[in-house]
This record gives sequence, structure tokens and C-alpha cells, in this order.
Amino acid sequence: MFKIKGSLIRQYAVVITANLCVLCTGLSIAWPSPVLVKLSRNDTTTLPGPVTESEGSWIVSAGFLTGGLANFLACYLVDRIGRKYCVIICYVPRIIMCVALTFASKLWMVLLGRALSGLCDAITFTVVPMYASEVASKEVRGSLGTFLQIFSSLGILIMLCTGPFLEYFTLNVMMLIFAVVTLVPMFFLPDSPYFLYSKGRTDEALKVLLSLRDTETAAKEELKEYSLSGNEEKITARELLRDRIFFKSACIGIVFGAGLQLVGFNAVSFYLQTVLESTQTSVRPEIASGVIGSIQLLAAFSATLVTDRFGRKPILASTLVGQAVGMVGLGVFFKLKDDGPVTGFLNYVPLISLILVVYCFSAGLGSLSWGLLAELFEGRTRAVGVTISMLTSLVFIFLTVKYFALVTTMIGAPTTYGIFSVNCVLMCLFVCFCVPETKGKTIAEIQMALGAKQRNDSEKQVEKF
Repeated sequence: MFKIKGSLIRQYAVVITANLCVLCTGLSIAWPSPVLVKLSRNDTTTLPGPVTESEGSWIVSAGFLTGGLANFLACYLVDRIGRKYCVIICYVPRIIMCVALTFASKLWMVLLGRALSGLCDAITFTVVPMYASEVASKEVRGSLGTFLQIFSSLGILIMLCTGPFLEYFTLNVMMLIFAVVTLVPMFFLPDSPYFLYSKGRTDEALKVLLSLRDTETAAKEELKEYSLSGNEEKITARELLRDRIFFKSACIGIVFGAGLQLVGFNAVSFYLQTVLESTQTSVRPEIASGVIGSIQLLAAFSATLVTDRFGRKPILASTLVGQAVGMVGLGVFFKLKDDGPVTGFLNYVPLISLILVVYCFSAGLGSLSWGLLAELFEGRTRAVGVTISMLTSLVFIFLTVKYFALVTTMIGAPTTYGIFSVNCVLMCLFVCFCVPETKGKTIAEIQMALGAKQRNDSEKQVEKF
């Protein structure tokens, strides 16, 4: 019993440490929410003048253009230098970003900082889920995968609670301190056992597995499975194109990447304080932002507790329905607001709706998507598959965030939120009918659920973690 408890503690400790970099990502994700308000006012901007709506949309979305480049870079490096050193390398642009934003006196300096932010955030969201899935045993792979959303939510909460009240310079110095402090523990992480084995470092891979699994037998069995699976052989582009199971997994990844953005959460969250101010209700936007950030963190913790108990599909389906209801609530509120003054309880409808949207996204798609996608791809194709999914997500997040304000102005807020709610329903149907359940399954079993042929007894253990 002690060994089992000790191995689980070590797995949690390793994954938590790896996710410290996601805390910095959360800070940068929420950064536009309080900062755009500061930069758009004459008395608080550090730029020559207040930013326009168009300039603000570029500040929010600039990072997603560089994120696409980072995606290809991560795909190239992750199987060459390993997951651990990919995470460490992404701290270089992160620290430069913090310095650029701290001393920004021109718009181009802010855009440069945001571009660098997208670079390191894309690497983080590509590599950390891979690392967590390869470190974790199948019994806790789901819950450990949700730590990415927990730390992202924690970073968002810190930014939403402090951003409205700190001066621009102080806020960016805080981000720099977080970056430096969270970098140090990364050097003490082991690399993933799968990566070590794929590079012929079998003894090192076994050493890592011995510290992370219940028994020596389990560790050696997993190492044997790496050998049976042939994961040391590189897969060619031609093999990928001819691999029907990879194609099916990639299609699921592409839909998830697009769906993550088309359900509207990120379009709303990046402009959170701006959206709250536009409601013109009696709820103070900076207070509401903090409340919503706290709800997001609570939801991420909830996902950790229930993911390995109820499975991925039921959680994703139910939270998408809840998010659709929240988007309908926002649409109805803005429709009533267009028709006349909103008073009484209706003042709280946008806050309640935003809380529902934030909770459901953080407990569902936000927590489970990247871990689920890492589970859908077998070892040799994981880097390429997750990269394709991430690249799709970056394309759609750029489009939704860049043009959210413009589209809202053109077709109106009620219609915009109505479209988001319909997308939530469509995504729910896709999850129910097209996505396999991965709870408690080995990678080989997941591949079979996707349509891979039954293997003989000597191959059944292939691609297990």
C-alpha cells in the first residue's frame, strides 16, 4: 500500500511541477482583460494615446499568429530534445515578453510582447499534455490531465484579481517574477519514459518508470510494451497518410481544435472586463471578473475529482449543454438591454450566465480536451496529431478573438451569443456520436475503439502506458 501511495504521489508531484509553466500561460491569457481597459483610457494608458478597438483586437489576437509557428517548432523539437527541455526553452520568449511589456511605450512593443506570449503558450499547450499522458498510469491519466486547466485557471484568477487594481508597470513585473520563479523547478523534472526509450536510453527510462509505477514488475512490463510496439521506429509522412486510425484521430482533433474556439468561451474571456462594462449593470466589472476567475478555478478542481470516475464523454456532453444555456442567457440579456433599460434581478443575468459559461467550459472542454487528444494518438504519431489539433485551435482562436468585437458590432450581441450556443449543441452531438470513451483504457484499447484491428496475444500490450 505504501508503494502504491508513494508512486501516485510522485506522479502527481511530477505533473504538478510540469504544469507550473501553465500558471504563466494563464496570466498571459487573462492579461488583455484588465490591460485593454487601462490602455483604452487617457489617464491610465502608457502609450502615446488610448488604443482603438481595432488596435485592441490586434493586441488580443497577435499571439495566435506566432502560435502557429511555435506549433511546428514544438512538433519538431518534442521528439528530438524531449518534452522537458521543450518546456524549458519556451521560458526564453516568455521572459523576453515580460520585459517587453513592462517597458512598453509604443504599440509595437505591446504587440511584440503579445506575439512572444503566443509563441511560448502554444509550445506549452502542445507539450505539457503529452508529458502528463506519458508520465501518468492509466488509472489516473484523466485526473492528471486536468491539471493543465487548473494551473491555467489559477493564473487567470491571479490576473483577474490583481490586474484591475495594479498599475501597468507593476502588473507586468509580477508576470516576470512568476516566470523566473516557476522556471527553476523545471530543471529537476525527469523526461518522459517514452521519450527516453525512443532515444535508446533504456536504463534511464526504466529508472524513471521504477519511481512512477507501483512495482518493479509494472515498470519492466511497461518498458517491454514500448519494445513490442516498435515505438523506437520513426513514422514517415507516407505511413501517416495511409494510416486510417491516425486519420480518424486527426479528424477528431481538428474538430476539437475548432470547437474549443467556436463555442465562444475564449472570445468572451479575452474581453471579459470589456464585456462586463458593456452590460452597464450595477455589478462592478473588476469584482465580477474576480468572481468569474474563482469559479473557473473551482470548476477545474471539480473536473480533477470526477474525470476518472464518470469518464470523459458524459462530462463533456453535460458541460456543453450547460455552456449553451449560459450563452443563451447572455444573448437574451443583451436583447432586453437593446429594447430598454434593464433593472432589478435582470442586472445579474449576465454575471450568472458568464459564471455558467466559465464553469462549464473549465470543467469540460477546457480541462479534458488536450488530455483526451493525447490519449487518441499512439506513441509515434502523438506529436504530429496533437500539433495538428493545436494548429487548428490557433487558427480558430485567432479568427474568433480578432473579429469578436467586429462581428458583435455588425450583427449584434444577441445574435453572436446565439451562434455560440448553437455551436455548443453541435459540439455536444459530435462528442456523443463520434468520440470514443478513453476512461481506464490503455492506448491499444483506445486505438481498437477507433477501429484498429484486434491484435494477437503477443501484441495486445502494445502502446500501453
